[in-house]
Amino acid sequence: MEMHTKEKIVVVGGYGHVGRTICRILGEGYPGQVYAAGRSRERAERFCQSARGKIRPLEIDIREPLTPDILNGVKLVIMCLDQIDTDFVPACFRTGTHYIDVSANGSFLCQVEQFQHEAAAHGAAALLSGGLASGLTNLLALEAQRLLGETDQIDLAIMLGLGDAHGEAAIEWMVDNLAARFEITRNGEQEEALSFTDGQIFAFGADLGCRQDCRFPFSDQMTLPRTLEVPSVATRLCLDSAMVTGLLGGASRTGAVRLLQAGRLRRRIIRSLGALRFGGHRFAVKAEARGTSRDGKPAMAECFLHGRDQSAATAKVAAASAAMLVDSFCPSGGVYHIDQLTGMGSRLKELGPDITFNIRRSDLPPEGRESS
Repeated sequence: MEMHTKEKIVVVGGYGHVGRTICRILGEGYPGQVYAAGRSRERAERFCQSARGKIRPLEIDIREPLTPDILNGVKLVIMCLDQIDTDFVPACFRTGTHYIDVSANGSFLCQVEQFQHEAAAHGAAALLSGGLASGLTNLLALEAQRLLGETDQIDLAIMLGLGDAHGEAAIEWMVDNLAARFEITRNGEQEEALSFTDGQIFAFGADLGCRQDCRFPFSDQMTLPRTLEVPSVATRLCLDSAMVTGLLGGASRTGAVRLLQAGRLRRRIIRSLGALRFGGHRFAVKAEARGTSRDGKPAMAECFLHGRDQSAATAKVAAASAAMLVDSFCPSGGVYHIDQLTGMGSRLKELGPDITFNIRRSDLPPEGRESS
């Protein structure tokens, strides 16, 4: 029977790699209200059969115009797919439906921000930066900033495990951005950066040691200068294999990476990377904030988080955000990033026993890093 109140939670891409974990988490808290949605009704139904009625299937093709009644009774949409245009987002807003996006595509999220007034007019709240990066990285940046009196610079570092399972959409996005040019903010000015350049050494803790991370176009570095009012923000990436990270960096610098992104070879690489289990299952995320302490001394604050299965961590952040929008806290209508929501930072310690969170501040500036 159709619901007359807005209670449905629709996870688009809900039978995909990250989406299915989001559905399972939310299905426990909101049984019968969670819908695994996507183009294939058959795949959605097959996934939902194992959920004992807690998750329901729904056929939605975001590439096509929505039917007028598809969002009837929907309180929240969680988007786990990359979109080629923004048509779907304002359609949610016009029905007063809240929206969460786990995408790391900075240019797309900037387009969504332009619907601020439309979301507000219909009482819909959109939460962007709802995954690992951006998402967890934003929250770590916020926590590091809170330890300082004034913040001049935030550096974000991500290590992903090659032995972990990765969704096809995530692999496609990474391959497509191996040679990307993108804008960063340095000293309050816009500059152009290139993927897999400007390597810097980050310490991820005693278990993981030091790793060289290189620039990558995660969206957090494009939004945090505004949301946290920090003049310089950079996000860098490495894989747990230094050899593979180095090979990708060399391919980016020489232009050979463009051969990896062409036609059939691109599809073969994406399939190979999806099946690859060369490396570990651990991931790590770190934020380093530099500036001055509250008594005016030069200082650095570090927040870092590490665990196993980054896809599960992404799903936990999205599910915690969903719970906040659905019942515990809902901001007034508009478009927000996760670091702008009061209370989300406190959830870093609630991601589960398999994830370790640490925070510390030093009143002395750190030693200089090696660069490449």
